[in-house]
Amino acid sequence: MNPDFWSDPKKAESTLKTLKSYKNWVSQYKDVETVVDDAELLLDFFREGAATEEEVDAKYAEALAVVDDTEFRSTLNQPEDEFNCLLEINAGAGGTEACDWAEMLYRMYQMWAERKGFKISELNRVDGDVAGIRSAELEISGDFAYGLLKGENGVHRLVRVSPYNAQGKRMTSFSSVFVHPMVDERIEVEVNPADLEWDTFRSSGAGGQHVNKTESAVRVRHLPSGLVVECQQERSQHQNRDKAMQMLKSRLYELELKKRLEARDKIESGKMKNEWGSQIRSYVLDDRRVKDHRTGHQTSQTDAVLDGDLDDFLKAFLMYHGEPVPEDD
Repeated sequence: MNPDFWSDPKKAESTLKTLKSYKNWVSQYKDVETVVDDAELLLDFFREGAATEEEVDAKYAEALAVVDDTEFRSTLNQPEDEFNCLLEINAGAGGTEACDWAEMLYRMYQMWAERKGFKISELNRVDGDVAGIRSAELEISGDFAYGLLKGENGVHRLVRVSPYNAQGKRMTSFSSVFVHPMVDERIEVEVNPADLEWDTFRSSGAGGQHVNKTESAVRVRHLPSGLVVECQQERSQHQNRDKAMQMLKSRLYELELKKRLEARDKIESGKMKNEWGSQIRSYVLDDRRVKDHRTGHQTSQTDAVLDGDLDDFLKAFLMYHGEPVPEDD
């Protein structure tokens, strides 16, 4: 109601995002309250002979699902969990097979985001020599995008009969996935311009006549940390510089988060550490099995997982606080 509220648009937008977050939590609480009250009321009707046991069971199952979902979402309680995220995929050693696996992961996360109604923007992409991609970076925008995907950090292993092997041999490929919180105006990250080194280069990949015509793509190196960020999303070099700065600030913020996590884990030894760069999941296609090595959660629905059905894996990670599961393959 403050008449000067919109005089500072950035501050106003930050306030509205915070307000939206509070409203989401209040709305979830009210949903739980309503469905539990309805279940209790239906149980009273059943005792009076005005409802069937099947109706009570159905309402109880509905209430249980809502409570379980709220419990799951309560794990997303860190400030950065609400942010959009930057998802980076890099092919491991293995040539064409590894590049193809990296593109399969790219498609998997893209389809997961589309199911959620999230916005997806490709910020950077380097294609493989024959097929697939060597690396790619996606910005995924949506409520709790980073919180939901933060457990995907690590190495993903594919085992399959390779279509690129003439003898039809079973091959193993690796790709690494990194998920960074995309900071917005609610988080202040100060960067000294003197610590930055900028380069420009021509965009690569599909994109029509504009590609390779102008040096609109940018690369920025943060000298103190050694971080390097590239962006070729936009046709304007100015827009790419702005996006690259946001990406750099996001990674600097993430480095600070990692330091806090390591300090916390020294104190809370019972909590599960975030093992950056470790092998977290295997996708064994000929045995029809996808297994998370941290939580032990697995499924035989390999096609569904590769088509973006990841929610059970994401939930299992966020709800898990035990020791890593021993390897069995």
